Amino acid sequence: MTTLKIEDLRKTYQGGFEALKGVNIEVEEGDFFGLLGPNGAGKTTIIGIITSLVTKTSGRVEVFGIDIDRDFAAAKRMLGVVPQEFNFSQFEKIIDIVIQQAGYYGITRQEALARAEIYLKRLSLWEKRNNQARQLSGGMKRRLMIARGLIHEPKLLILDEPTAGVDVELRRGMWEFLEELSAEGRTIILTTHYLEEAEQLCNKIGIINGGRMIASSSTRDLLRKLDHEMLIFESREPLPEIPALGGIPFVRLHDTRVEFNKPKDLSLNEIFSHFSANSVIIDSMRNKSNRLEELFLEMVKH
Repeated sequence: MTTLKIEDLRKTYQGGFEALKGVNIEVEEGDFFGLLGPNGAGKTTIIGIITSLVTKTSGRVEVFGIDIDRDFAAAKRMLGVVPQEFNFSQFEKIIDIVIQQAGYYGITRQEALARAEIYLKRLSLWEKRNNQARQLSGGMKRRLMIARGLIHEPKLLILDEPTAGVDVELRRGMWEFLEELSAEGRTIILTTHYLEEAEQLCNKIGIINGGRMIASSSTRDLLRKLDHEMLIFESREPLPEIPALGGIPFVRLHDTRVEFNKPKDLSLNEIFSHFSANSVIIDSMRNKSNRLEELFLEMVKH
């Protein structure tokens, strides 16, 4: 079933700035969809329109088949939104922030308390439930935003830069939690500037630039478009000089480490056969940089 369908979505702000220029997006139930793009590309405008915070100029948006122009209240019940900015009272208790959100959806206090316990425990916030929100670190506040967004059990969760400003340890913990939600069948839309995050979590990717979608496909298919990838090969012993392969040199980074710019049509088997033919023993291999980041920069540039 189609969870989110966006057709020819356009937005022109007062003053003439055209933020969206006919965007089309389709997200299926169970997808973990990454919406990527540079600052000002139109990501937040799209989320604003889906959640009725921004009025579209034209186009159509459906959530689980419900046109948001015809019955936004019904569509809203399906949505859980975690915005970029903290928009709760810093002086309220954590438990109260979550319970109050449940009340907006007609959930009884008893049921809200039961759900709050589940999500606050999963997000490592239960022990702090009676603390004021201002006592939390930035990363913990992000987790509180996610708990609040899930309290009414939405079928579609929209996360706008959920790990911005979060340290590495907390970010990895949030990735694990989001992977669990996805495995449970929840449909998730994620905007992020951390391309490693999108490659790790998302099964589908859409790239927007200048108000237009320039790519939308499975993450696997998108990565296949890479013309090359930079690989690092390492040995425990000092490496000899390695002849170029197909005219491409092996660049020495260290006595035991070389870098190779592998074209898409060159297989790893050919590279390792080349090593063997030159009596080179390699113990490990890795990508120099995030592959999605390389592709993103390449596509935005063109």
